[in-house]
Parts: sequence; C-alpha cells; structure tokens
Amino acid sequence: MSTTPVPSFDDPAGTWNRRFAESGYLFGSEPNAWLREHASVWSPGARVLSVADGEGRNSVWLASRGLVVDAFDIAEVGVAKARQLATERCVTVNFAVADCDSYGWPEATYDGVAAIFVQFADPAMRERLFVHIVQSLKPGGTLVLQGYTPKQLEYRTGGPPLASHLYTEALLRAAFADLEIVVLREYEAEVAEGSAHRGHSALIGLVARRR
Repeated sequence: MSTTPVPSFDDPAGTWNRRFAESGYLFGSEPNAWLREHASVWSPGARVLSVADGEGRNSVWLASRGLVVDAFDIAEVGVAKARQLATERCVTVNFAVADCDSYGWPEATYDGVAAIFVQFADPAMRERLFVHIVQSLKPGGTLVLQGYTPKQLEYRTGGPPLASHLYTEALLRAAFADLEIVVLREYEAEVAEGSAHRGHSALIGLVARRR
C-alpha cells in the first residue's frame, strides 16, 4: 500500500516539485500498463501529447516507439527529470512546464493524447481539460486515458482520496460523448508504478477516437 502523501490542491506546483525532488522516480521510469497495451493505435510518425507527464515515463516511452511527442507538466522539477530520462534513452520529446489551463493547446493537431492518472484536477478543471483534449485531437485522433474509480478509496494504493476527482464509466461517457468510444473498461489489477502507485487498485481505462 502506498503511504506517500497526496498532492496539496492549494499549491499543486510546489507540492509536485517537492515530491519529484526525491531521489528516483515517484511513479517509476517505465510506461503505464494501459498505455503500453493500447499505444498501437498510433503509428510511428504520429504526433501525440502526453498530459501532466510528470518525470517523463510515458512520453519518453512513446518517443522510443517513433512517435513525435509533446508533453507538459506543472512541476519544473519533474520536467527536468523527464528531459534527463529522454537524454539517457536517446529520444526527443518537446517538453513544456505548464498546467492544464496554461498549456497552449493547439486545435485539431494531435493524432493522439495520452492522459494517464490526471486526477489532481477538480471537477471544474477536469471539465476544461477534457474539452481541451477533444479539441486538440485531429479527426481520427485517439485518446488513451486511465484513472482510478471511486472504489480506489477502499484500497488507497494511489491517487487522491477525493471521490470528486475519480472517474466512473458514466462520467467518461458524458465527457467524451463527441468521441467514438473504442474501449471503456472498469477493472481491478495489481499496479507497480514506483512508490506512489503500488498495490491492488480499482482502475478504469478508455480509448476513444475523434470522429
């Protein structure tokens, strides 16, 4: 069970900078399993955005598959570690320090968006974020998303201890009603992603395509 503190929603940048300043990688340096399973929806050369990318585990892996990757995170310490990881693995990622509101979302630009455990966002920010994601996808572009469901509050093996920040199937169907739902699955699994996501977890995964 994870015993790491949850981020402060009063000072998210400061909190994440402090967490990422610790040695090692908070969520590990390997990609998320749901992303790994579904990344084949994007072909080499496709342009993909990794949202709230942290220390780079997902963006760097996507770049290693021949994708053209943009990534952002609110924490400059995390982005610095992500740049170092990219250098070590001899890949290029276009990193930016930004939050979900200040990132310069381009319209109808991305072949794909990866949004993995972006659950610091309260309902109002989440609504804005999801709108940005949809608008940034090209027609035919695909979103790959993973999060925790409210049942995760029983397990406490990662994620915020706030039901309002967690995902349900109904919430995701409503938020992405303008997309074609390819896969939407609630499930439980053992997660081993660094020290912050570790143990039996209540998960939901989505793959959806812009029409």
